[in-house]
Amino acid sequence: MSPVAVTGLGVVSPHGDDALAMFAALMRAESAVKAVFPELPKPAAAALTPFDESRWFTKLQLVGVDRVSQLAVAAADLAMRDAGSPTDIAAERLGVFVGCGMGGAAALEAAYRGGARVPPLTIPAFMPNAPASHVAMRQRAEGPVLTYSMACASSAVAIAEAAKAVRAGEVDLAIAGGSEALIVPGVVLAWQAMQTLAGFAPDAAASAVRPFATDRSGFALGEGAAFVVLESDDHARRRGARRYASLVGWGLSCDATHLTKPHAPGQARALRAALRMAGLQPRDVGYCNAHGTATRIGDVVERDALASVWGDDLDRLRVSSTKALHGHLLGAAGALEAVITVLALHQRQLPPNAHCEVIDPACQLSLVLNTMAAAPDLDAAISNSFAFGGTNSVLLFQRA
Repeated sequence: MSPVAVTGLGVVSPHGDDALAMFAALMRAESAVKAVFPELPKPAAAALTPFDESRWFTKLQLVGVDRVSQLAVAAADLAMRDAGSPTDIAAERLGVFVGCGMGGAAALEAAYRGGARVPPLTIPAFMPNAPASHVAMRQRAEGPVLTYSMACASSAVAIAEAAKAVRAGEVDLAIAGGSEALIVPGVVLAWQAMQTLAGFAPDAAASAVRPFATDRSGFALGEGAAFVVLESDDHARRRGARRYASLVGWGLSCDATHLTKPHAPGQARALRAALRMAGLQPRDVGYCNAHGTATRIGDVVERDALASVWGDDLDRLRVSSTKALHGHLLGAAGALEAVITVLALHQRQLPPNAHCEVIDPACQLSLVLNTMAAAPDLDAAISNSFAFGGTNSVLLFQRA
């Protein structure tokens, strides 16, 4: 069975819309997290650098298109361009697989706070499948166009489902990823009410998120979109496409224990499933882009899940959570971190686990604590996404 090749990468991220430049900024440990909404109790978030929607939309086209869909269209378009803008794909053989946790938050915010008149296009603007539909219309995709909403695992699941469709021969090419744009007051206040957002001292927002550290206090929201182009390795070779990496395994599981509290055995099942599909042993995998939300419970549970699977080989697995630098993109987190993981493999460099001065004894891992870390022998890497609702998704990539 032909491997699933990753032939295109596209991002609209807090570090910009050039995937390679974004990765270089992460390697330098440049944080995009800043204080936002001074009228609220000092939240921090990783908002986009100015996003020029006019590159993809006319003013007329923007009517009724929420920011979350704008970002999706842009990132998907960049991914397709990066894949060489293939023109030999029949429309019905092109699929779109998108993860989105909450849909058009800006449209909902405007409807709730806008007074007596609710904009007539509020419903199509905020529906969670709007990003996928807009991508499909822009790319003229007439194959399966599907939306997955499993909180923080949404876009990782979308990528796994796209790979299944490619491997099964249901599509020739899949545009897969996710989009999220939740930095609006109502959503920020809701996350603050859960006491999951990071606290920080004045002028210290950039280092507020400290995954696996003794003094971690939570995450910062991020916004953006990320997409990959997937096709069979045979198809990619026939059209002479560049192959960044191969998606050789994925694992999906559900904790089935608690809506918001993670569970190590459930995460371990997803990790083992990804390894089993890829035909690899834990010692074969050299890097993990951790879910690493910097919450008190979550980081310990993820460490325990990795330890239960890797066992005596745990020290050989290098680990980092890049959420310290780009924030938590929720429904788009898995896709953005998949792109980062693919680039780590492609360039054989490991992004740092920033701002962790003292590792929590309960989170002992071989963390990447230095910048510009080279990994000349890196051959396989995983990206973890563990969600509210108990959904766990693991993507396992190998060098092409």
